[in-house]
Amino acid sequence: MRSILISGANRGIGKAIALKLLKEGHSISLGVRRAEDLINTCLDPELNDSKSFVVHKYDAIDKNSSKIWVERTVKTFGNINTVIHCAGIFKRTNLIFDDNEIQDIEYLWRVNVLGPWILTKDAWKYLSISNCSRIIVLVSMSGKRSKGNLASYSMSKFALMSLCQTMRNEGWGKGIRVTAICPGWVNTDMAKEINHFPKKDMIQTNDIANICS
Repeated sequence: MRSILISGANRGIGKAIALKLLKEGHSISLGVRRAEDLINTCLDPELNDSKSFVVHKYDAIDKNSSKIWVERTVKTFGNINTVIHCAGIFKRTNLIFDDNEIQDIEYLWRVNVLGPWILTKDAWKYLSISNCSRIIVLVSMSGKRSKGNLASYSMSKFALMSLCQTMRNEGWGKGIRVTAICPGWVNTDMAKEINHFPKKDMIQTNDIANICS
C-alpha cells in the first residue's frame, strides 16, 4: 500500500483517482482549495472515518501551502511515496491577447506549472527515501501539440511536460518514476467549457483512474 498526495481531487479526474485508490486501501491525502466543496460527497472526511484518508487545504498559487500539506501528511502517514498532480486550470487566452488578459496568463503559469513544481520540490526528500516512489502528472494532449488558438493553455502544458522530463532525469537514480498522462477530451466540467464533443465519445474519468492504480 502507498502513501499518496493528490492535488485537485475535489472533482473530475482527481476525484475519480482518489476514489479508486482509496477503495484499493492506499493512504490518501487530498489537497484542495476549498474543503467545504467535499461536504456530503463521497470524499467528505466526516463520512470517511479512516486514518488512511485525510484532507488538507492546498492552494497552488500559495508557495507555502504545499510545504504545510506535505509536512502534515508525513506527520499523519509517516511517509509519502506517491504524488499525483491533478490540479490545473483552463483559460481561453489567444496568441494576440488583450492587455487585461496578462493576468490570466500569469495565473495559468502559477497554477499549471509552478504549482506542481513547488509541490514536487517540497515532497522530494520523502519521495527519495523509499527508492520506489512515483510521480504522476495529468498533463494533456495540449502538452504535446498546440492545436487551435489556445496559446496560454498550451504554453503551460508544454512547460509542464518539460518539467516531467526533468523530474524523471533527477529522480531516476533515486528510484522515482515519473508518468505524464496526456489524454485528449475527458468528460469533465472543464471539457464542457471548451468543447461540444459527445460525452459518451470522450475519455471517461475512470479510464484515467485505472491507469493510476
